[in-house]
Amino acid sequence: MHLTRRTLGLALAASLMASTLLSSPILAQDRPHITVAVQQIVNAGALDVLREQSNVGARVFYSLFETLIDYDRQLPDLPRKPGLATSWKRIDDRTVELTLRQGVKFHNGDTMTADDVVFTFSPERFGTLPEQIEAQKSGAQLFTSTVAQITNGKVPPPEVAAVARRAWPNLDRVEKVDDMTVRFISEVPDPTLEGRISRYGAEILSKRAYEEAPTWADYARHPVGTGPYKVVEFKPDNVLVLAAHDDYWGGKPPIAELRFVVVPEVASRVNGLLSGEYDFITDVPPDQIALIDDEPKFDVVGGPITNHRLMVFDKNNGPMKDVKVRQAMTHAIDRDSIVEALWGNRTKVPAGLQWEYYGDMYLSDWKVPEYDMDLARKLVKDSSYNGEPIIMRVLNNYYTNQVSTAQINAESFRQIGLNVQIEMKENWQQIFDTESGPRMVRDWSNSAPFPDPVASIVNQHCQNGQQQQVGEWTNEEFNALCIRLETSTDLETRRAAFRRMLEIAEREDPAYTVLHQNAIFYGKRADIAWEPSALQSMDFRADNFAIVKPAN
Repeated sequence: MHLTRRTLGLALAASLMASTLLSSPILAQDRPHITVAVQQIVNAGALDVLREQSNVGARVFYSLFETLIDYDRQLPDLPRKPGLATSWKRIDDRTVELTLRQGVKFHNGDTMTADDVVFTFSPERFGTLPEQIEAQKSGAQLFTSTVAQITNGKVPPPEVAAVARRAWPNLDRVEKVDDMTVRFISEVPDPTLEGRISRYGAEILSKRAYEEAPTWADYARHPVGTGPYKVVEFKPDNVLVLAAHDDYWGGKPPIAELRFVVVPEVASRVNGLLSGEYDFITDVPPDQIALIDDEPKFDVVGGPITNHRLMVFDKNNGPMKDVKVRQAMTHAIDRDSIVEALWGNRTKVPAGLQWEYYGDMYLSDWKVPEYDMDLARKLVKDSSYNGEPIIMRVLNNYYTNQVSTAQINAESFRQIGLNVQIEMKENWQQIFDTESGPRMVRDWSNSAPFPDPVASIVNQHCQNGQQQQVGEWTNEEFNALCIRLETSTDLETRRAAFRRMLEIAEREDPAYTVLHQNAIFYGKRADIAWEPSALQSMDFRADNFAIVKPAN
């Protein structure tokens, strides 16, 4: 048996529970109600994995949905494991065949079959049918269209189709072999196909539930998946209430009701935990960890995740058009001091936009631009910059320490001669908005939902990535390398393409600059045995949740 901190902790919890409850076994009605205070549930008001590609969505969706291939999420190297598929194999460099798990029940009682899988990856579900695209263009903005030519009246938002293209740019089709076997077939060779199948955004939906929903909005507020919990109530920006899905294939969930409540203020989350109002809180800043840990009834768990904090540039506006200005900004950031001062060295400055779990594709000798204020000042002096304002758009601590980080960086930029002004925004729509003024610099983060550069630099910065889709940045050589990285099956060719992409996007023609690896810390009741995941998902399955009751 492979023993880890997680397996040891949960084994101890189970042992303690067994020893104290032998005379009184836990009944279904004895399962706890658990409340988790979060800074946000989802950003877009929709429980759709293709509409809500966010850190906060990743946290809640793992309770509702599952992918065919999963990860052992609490282990540091995040190895893949069977999910809704029990096995998979390569047929050729374009095809992966998967055997589906028998007896998996959706929240509506239906048994999962190949038909559900094929539908999940269909043009209709992706919102890419010609008639759906035309309806979007013609103003079907509320997505409640019942126009006859739209299949079942479903007009997903344009963002759904955009994310689908980003996640599956070369998918030809998903093919049913028989009721319990499917094949994913790419239009071109794809060395990352297994990763795409396992990624956030590839969760399997109930075909019948989707088709029976009156509109896309109805589906997106009450989706039907296979996860251990099902939706009872959802009020965007307020609360998400889930109930145990007792037909769950992985065993009865250990929690009767799981409630996520929106509490934007850190102090309110911390006080609510210590008062007993909440059982878990998310996004604890490092300077609050000791306050919680000093209380015997509570503790803090967590650490670095597969997500990096970035500063992103719009090269088409104002001073950002000058590459020297962008280069100067990358050299004026004291990343080590930010990690030390704001994070207590509980995270690190990574080797650019990559993670160690990339394995053979990880470039260990790559580094972020060096901190060099003299070089930064020289670049500004040699640029065309003449003192005009540079607007930096920031959310109010959507990311832990976001405002403090922005203030530190803005002061550094001023010291090299840049007139940087912070604009606080309320939501992501305002961050990306172009009508209120030109975009120049914004805060962001990038995740790696599977272990390959395609998961992040391609997914977010190539032709189908969000940065190019919103019109912030493009580079012809970079885009050609994107295709090579996605389609080549030769390791050294892919490594060379990735290295050159980093050179372009992080040094020569900066699209972004990495600030630090992100970290998430959770406050919780000390009597709950639970481990977080670097993939940001909060896992409340039976093998990752137990209440430890001390022996009398």
